[in-house]
Amino acid sequence: MALFSWSASLKALTIALLVYVFVQGLLGPVPDLVVLEETIRNLYFHVPLWFAMILMLLGSLGFSIAYLVSGADRWDERASSLAAVSIIFGVLGFATGMLWGNYTWGSLGAFLFSDPKTLGAMIGLLIYLAYFILRGSVDDPEKAARLSAVYSIFAYSLLIFFIFIFPRMSGVDSLHPGSGGNPGFSAYDLDDRMRAVFYPAVFGYTGLGVWISSLRWRMKAVERSLQERDEDHLDLSFPKA
Repeated sequence: MALFSWSASLKALTIALLVYVFVQGLLGPVPDLVVLEETIRNLYFHVPLWFAMILMLLGSLGFSIAYLVSGADRWDERASSLAAVSIIFGVLGFATGMLWGNYTWGSLGAFLFSDPKTLGAMIGLLIYLAYFILRGSVDDPEKAARLSAVYSIFAYSLLIFFIFIFPRMSGVDSLHPGSGGNPGFSAYDLDDRMRAVFYPAVFGYTGLGVWISSLRWRMKAVERSLQERDEDHLDLSFPKA
């Protein structure tokens, strides 16, 4: 009963945060900044989506390690569910970034291969798409789970490298804030009005992602239980001589 109450409270908090973020993000006051102007509102949507993705993929990594240690199917179900929802968040973050770039950089797609941070993010997403290709290419569920768990460790390490380290090593100035002489987001979110919306957005999107993921892994657990029950029934129907 306590677990149910905690879960219900988490869902209520997530809904409240998201309602607050969308109302304030679309209608609340923002600083009048050169070039960015009203597009600064995308700070409440684009950036928190990526933050939530990285946090959920970290959780997926933790569950993958737990599966390698214990071999329990429930950990693999949680790891794959979090990874799937994280990729959706990453795609949404990429789309909102392209929209933002269209209004501030002047081109919807020209920066894809010229901006190192955008390129690194795209490579990171492709690496995780390969995670699901790997899972789908192996017929044995146990072998697929173990291979994907090992791959998850390398995938997360490469994601962090391509998002945070590769842009600095590339030697090419990025148009993203904090790179190429551009001011970082700290110059913007020092405005208390924006900070009061940005951080709740990170928690709200992360909560939503975990909520959706929990529905996925609960469905997988039900399917696994039904499959195990059918296998047990089959064994009883055909006893060994």
